[in-house]
Amino acid sequence: MARGAFGRSDAEIDLLVRGMRSGIAVVGFGYIGTVIGAVLADRGWPVVGIDVRDSVVDDINSGRTNVPEPGLGELVANGVRAGRLRATADYGVIAENDFIIVTVGTPLGPDYEPIVDDIKAAARAVAQHLREGHLVILKSTVPPDTTEKIFLPILEETSGLRAGVDFGLAFCPERLAEGQAIREFLSIPIVIGAVDERSARACATLWRHALGLESIVVEDPRTAEMVKLADNLWIDLNIAMANELAKVCDRLGMDVLQVIGAANSMPKGSHNVNILSPSMGVGGYCLTKDPWFVNHLGETLGLDLQVPRTSRTVNDTMPGYTYGLLTQLLADQGKTIEDSKIAVLGIAFKNNTGDCRLTPTKYVVSLLEESGCQLCVHDPWVPEDEAHTVTSVPLSPDIESAVKDADALVVLAGHREFHQTPLVRLADLAADRCVFLDGRNSFDPAAARAAGFVYKGIGR
Repeated sequence: MARGAFGRSDAEIDLLVRGMRSGIAVVGFGYIGTVIGAVLADRGWPVVGIDVRDSVVDDINSGRTNVPEPGLGELVANGVRAGRLRATADYGVIAENDFIIVTVGTPLGPDYEPIVDDIKAAARAVAQHLREGHLVILKSTVPPDTTEKIFLPILEETSGLRAGVDFGLAFCPERLAEGQAIREFLSIPIVIGAVDERSARACATLWRHALGLESIVVEDPRTAEMVKLADNLWIDLNIAMANELAKVCDRLGMDVLQVIGAANSMPKGSHNVNILSPSMGVGGYCLTKDPWFVNHLGETLGLDLQVPRTSRTVNDTMPGYTYGLLTQLLADQGKTIEDSKIAVLGIAFKNNTGDCRLTPTKYVVSLLEESGCQLCVHDPWVPEDEAHTVTSVPLSPDIESAVKDADALVVLAGHREFHQTPLVRLADLAADRCVFLDGRNSFDPAAARAAGFVYKGIGR
């Protein structure tokens, strides 16, 4: 009988997983890998993270992480303290674990094609230590056919083992939103596309006992790979629709959130209409990348797809649109941007995170820097070294020093900390007739106006 999880009977796998006698190796301890590893360790599993970056390994083994996800630092510290979580650069530890989860990145190339070099490198490194009974789960966001036509052949050729015969192989897309990744990892159904039925059953057993989640098993890995792209294409297009509605509502002088809130009460199919919220832009690693993956996929298939380019084009207009709103707001008060003090609150790409990867705030801040205005920037979530990727302006240490004598407050990330100082206090600190541009629609317009601000949201 094979060792490990793959190749055993369903009852044996169930007992093996329920007893957490198997270990889990997570290859790639970036954002998603760290979340997965820390959560599984918190639920009692022995987890080892494998990463080629010495700084990441050292941080984890010291009980720290630089991944800016709420609650993650505590999980990492607890997992390391309990002896269930550690990190290494040595792929040799794979031999000691029954489950291998691969979460390395797939960046975009110059023509928006996916670069799978890290996937290939991870496959070669994993394969050198692969043994019978292993279950390998790929979670990186990849184009359809990557698991079976790129990842699998490298595993088999390097190891001399056969997928679906000697070891199990499945693709389970990562579907987590930053800022809510821990909660979503514990609640969103797992999609499984495996190379054979035994791999799918072993994978489903793992997730059922590890996370308490039932799985959605699809026909094959390529179908599961397409699921992640479909999710993010839908989100990006939905936000693009909300952003264009916001532009129309701005011209008509109405509140887009009232329009969306009422529109979303209409039943359609098995769910209600579900229009998301507009904002000053879309950023982060997934939504700015995955629609281009789909567009490139269409090109390789001889299709001229409109939706991915449309959603990306619309959402990429929002930083410039936001800057235009600020220009008009100040002009209505008889002011110009170049002669004003502007206080930018929040530069992360998403509320209540410190992640500045591909943040749309960078484009608004760049326009402000070029304008020659007096610019102050405050973000309690973003470390100073990360802030340098967005702006050359040193971060203000607190909201009050940033806002003092400002002609405009520009909220580019709606962090919860910004709501802790009373609006009346901020208005007292700011200049007369200070405009308040809420790029995330995270404040109550009536409250901001009552405090003395000239308020404007996106579509409000």
